[in-house]
Amino acid sequence: MSPIELRSDTFTLPSEAMREAIARAELGDDVFGEDPTVNRLQETAAVLMGKEAALFVPSGSMANLASLLSHCQRGDEILLGDRSHVFVYEAGSSAAVGGLHPHILPNEEDGTIDPERIEAAVRADNPHFPPTRLLVLENTHNRCWGSPLAPAYLDRVRELAGRLGLPVHVDGARIFNAAVALGVAPAELARGFDSVSFCLSKGLGAPVGSLVCGSQGFIRRAHRMRKQLGGAMRQAGFLAAAGLYALEHMVDRLAEDHAMARRLAEGIAAIDGLATEPARVRTNILFLRVTDGRLTPPALVAACAERGLRFLPERDGRMRMVTHYGLTMADMDRALAILREVMAAA
Repeated sequence: MSPIELRSDTFTLPSEAMREAIARAELGDDVFGEDPTVNRLQETAAVLMGKEAALFVPSGSMANLASLLSHCQRGDEILLGDRSHVFVYEAGSSAAVGGLHPHILPNEEDGTIDPERIEAAVRADNPHFPPTRLLVLENTHNRCWGSPLAPAYLDRVRELAGRLGLPVHVDGARIFNAAVALGVAPAELARGFDSVSFCLSKGLGAPVGSLVCGSQGFIRRAHRMRKQLGGAMRQAGFLAAAGLYALEHMVDRLAEDHAMARRLAEGIAAIDGLATEPARVRTNILFLRVTDGRLTPPALVAACAERGLRFLPERDGRMRMVTHYGLTMADMDRALAILREVMAAA
């Protein structure tokens, strides 16, 4: 029996129909701007996000870094959350590669950053300070239970950023999860922000790639940054075809992943010795804890892995599970049975 893979939604595999789209892809040289499938993907992404243009890049980390480098110069300061993917999981690339100064603000439990803190953090024009050039948001917020940022909050940030003249980049790796959960178009979540990136290889099920979207001028700068970062690709239409298929066929089904995550959370909450918060599960990410000391989180993870259930321990004592394409409700029931078995034997 195949393992139940809940470590991340990056473990999705292309469907047969997506593989067929890859095999049929029309190709050209994307460095020359002549791969028709890449061009079509970029045009589609721009329309979906309500932006003028888009750029296909190999990874989400490159999408974010290219965006930061396109907005900022060395020595500039960026404002971002203390639990954001850019700060926690991208190897310090904004500082190491870009020479950008990260100004860390606390994320609230729903993934937001208090607008009052944002305004207070913007530096005065003074030679002692790095100039504050960019705010980074994350939607959905990975480490905050996959929370989608509410439209009302986004409106507050748009107003604030406009008043301060502060550009905003949205790390929208899972922005389609947010759109499905909130019942809005993804362009509404990107509206008024200067750039947005999103990932094709998570819940959308493509094997590789992310998109950066913004104005024509911004994308011209991002194109140069992609080249400097080594992300230019030649006959990339094979990968772009998978991305196009994902955008056309894999978005609406994200609701199934959200339903599986809720099933998991509700079942875990009923297991003696484990705790989670079903009310916080809005998309496809949930966290759980051991409450009675029978097992350490690494021991629970290892015991479940031996039985065919895979998920991740976090450094703060939590464990993370992420649902995705390729899993079923039957898998969720089997996962809960494994957790019950392990806890009963502890």
